[in-house]
Amino acid sequence: MLELAGIIILGIIAQWFAWRLKLPAILPLILIGLLVGPIATLYTEDGSKLIEPVWNGEKGLFPGEGLYYFLSLAISIILFEGGLTLKRSEIKNVGPVITKLITVGTLVTFFGGGVAAHFIFGLSWKISFLFSALIVVTGPTVITPILRNIPLKKDVSAVLKWEGILIDPIGALVAVLVFEFISVGEGQEYTKTALIDFGKILLFGTTFGFTFAHALAFIIRKKYVPHYLSNVVSLSVVLLVFVESDILAHESGLLAVVVMGMVMGNMDLPNLKELLYFKESLSVLLISILFILLAANINISDMEL
Repeated sequence: MLELAGIIILGIIAQWFAWRLKLPAILPLILIGLLVGPIATLYTEDGSKLIEPVWNGEKGLFPGEGLYYFLSLAISIILFEGGLTLKRSEIKNVGPVITKLITVGTLVTFFGGGVAAHFIFGLSWKISFLFSALIVVTGPTVITPILRNIPLKKDVSAVLKWEGILIDPIGALVAVLVFEFISVGEGQEYTKTALIDFGKILLFGTTFGFTFAHALAFIIRKKYVPHYLSNVVSLSVVLLVFVESDILAHESGLLAVVVMGMVMGNMDLPNLKELLYFKESLSVLLISILFILLAANINISDMEL
């Protein structure tokens, strides 16, 4: 209980310092995570961390794979909140730029990162391209805190926001396809598996997102839930969409919540601003927790290697 309360308190303090100093919030968050995690082991008597996200898969705040599941659900909420902020009116002038960033930019990062990882770090080609598939993603967890604290021109901010949110499901899709290539092996069998996975992710992601967005909007408009429950009902539906879509097609949940957020964000809903404020506050809290946990989960031995 003390560790969990400490993470929330330290996270909000880091967000405040980032605001005061006009810094990206991820910088103080990661620094705090390192201080209470791997760096703390150098000074504690028993060599333990002040905050232990996972320990031997059994102890800590998130036993077993609990940390992975918590991170996944938190990212789904952050992506949905990001999708709510994506307005069609923003891309009248910068639509082609965003399209090039998430297509040509993704290809350049993927192949450039793979080649660099192979020749610089001596990794095999397969592992190098798996690594490059993972670094394709910028993501709203990184871009949003930066945009919140660093003033930019409207068009530049819109480009970064759209790219950061849309690239998340794309990066997940690329990573899945590369992993399947490594697992199954190249050839006809891999091509068939890759096409099936690609189709399933697009099908379930877009279908779930679009369908549940309209279903939730219908429920809100018809006032089938009271006003004080509308935000938490929306939250529960987002989690349902993410989990169910991911069960039917692995990694499609990210696409589903982004599509759901984009569709709802461009609707004329009576309480859209309230929903956006609620999700924004929740996203700030989750981002604060996420980066501290991720940094605290690093081990000194990993950094030495």
